[in-house]
Amino acid sequence: MDAARTAIRLNAEVHIIYRRTEEEMPARLEEIHHAKEEGVIFDLLTNPVEIIADENGWVKGMVLRKMKLEDADDTGRRTPIEIEGSDYIEEFDTVIMAIGTVPNPIITYTTSEIKVNNRRCIVVEEETGKTTMEGVYAGGDAVTGAATVILAMEAGKKPPLLYTKSSIQLKSDISILW
Repeated sequence: MDAARTAIRLNAEVHIIYRRTEEEMPARLEEIHHAKEEGVIFDLLTNPVEIIADENGWVKGMVLRKMKLEDADDTGRRTPIEIEGSDYIEEFDTVIMAIGTVPNPIITYTTSEIKVNNRRCIVVEEETGKTTMEGVYAGGDAVTGAATVILAMEAGKKPPLLYTKSSIQLKSDISILW
């Protein structure tokens, strides 16, 4: 939610794409409420399938798939099931993967230039947050694994991750994956 609300404040159109319903979201109710108030769009019962790039490697969209939920299992959690033939393409020019405390394996499956360690965390230069892929920087849980908000904030203060609204031009559409 923090990434989505921050992007909204930088004047981006923001979508949170989540494969379950709002009731299953692992976020506090007030976080969801405030995100909605600020204009975050929730694409629920939807799962990202593929990031589509243009001829220069820039994000131009995503293939998304509709989902439905099965009945709850023994743990009480409902399992999302893909709906056959429901794929569609949505145009985006930026994707932020904010999926939890372990980086999503889609990073290593689709971006072989970004190296990860044996814990699936992104390998970076400690002083700068620079990954092994030119022009890509990372910080927070994607690099350290589950850690505190303070450590994630500290990573955001490393050059060149430290930007102000006036010093960075964000593209108009940002997708937050949960």
